[in-house]
Amino acid sequence: MQLCEYAGMMKIQKNYHTHTHRCKHASQDVSHYCAAAVEQGLSVLGISDHTALPDNRWPHIRMDIGELPDYIRAVDEAIKSYPELTILKGAECEYADEYHEFFEDTLLGEHRFDYLIGAAHFFPMEGEWLGSYGGTDSKASLQSYAKYFIKSMESGLFAFMAHPDLFGNSYLTWDENTIHASRDMLTAAAELQVPLEINGYGLRKPKIDTPSGRRCMYPWLPFWELASEYDIRVIVNSDAHRPEDVSSNLQEAAELGIRCGLKFADLGYLES
Repeated sequence: MQLCEYAGMMKIQKNYHTHTHRCKHASQDVSHYCAAAVEQGLSVLGISDHTALPDNRWPHIRMDIGELPDYIRAVDEAIKSYPELTILKGAECEYADEYHEFFEDTLLGEHRFDYLIGAAHFFPMEGEWLGSYGGTDSKASLQSYAKYFIKSMESGLFAFMAHPDLFGNSYLTWDENTIHASRDMLTAAAELQVPLEINGYGLRKPKIDTPSGRRCMYPWLPFWELASEYDIRVIVNSDAHRPEDVSSNLQEAAELGIRCGLKFADLGYLES
């Protein structure tokens, strides 16, 4: 379990979702996050920057393929420099058939990454890739998002899937369309036993105005209430983009999961 009893309260001591400056929308390098993790009392820190891709697709939000060796070196050096902290080498990935071999053979194989995170910051629709920020604003795009999310899980490559409710950033109303798309994803997650992430970064982002009032873009509470009907496991992460946020909002994310009666995933196998 990610949760442990600590002075009578539930305390989260693990974060598997962390970014560095290489993704172009975060700050500082691996060592800065590790130092902050030690200071903030974490026991496990996963470094999971947006992966480089062989064709350098979506370069504005991820490292260049030429930066991959430096990223690996930075994580390996941190492992040696912070023996008191379990540091894992990971990456956050958008799945596509043409990347499967790169993820499996190069990252997990040759470079011995400890794990990969699946995510849907982009998704294919009608022959084009749409951005999930702003792109999940219709019934058709919700269906495409869900279909892509499921295909990513079916790849078998990912230790967990990040922020499945990201679509809430632009689809503003919880209705039959969001319920249908969510049920498809939750059914697949239960069948495939792929954990889903309650993402702490969404709790730090500016709230949005909707017909039902102001709320977080994600986590979106109705999604997680619906998730309680399924045999799934969840994980909470800070999705840190600054060292000072390496443990931010872990408690609130966990409390959301507890409030919804969700079961927590045990990813301890990644640490062995």
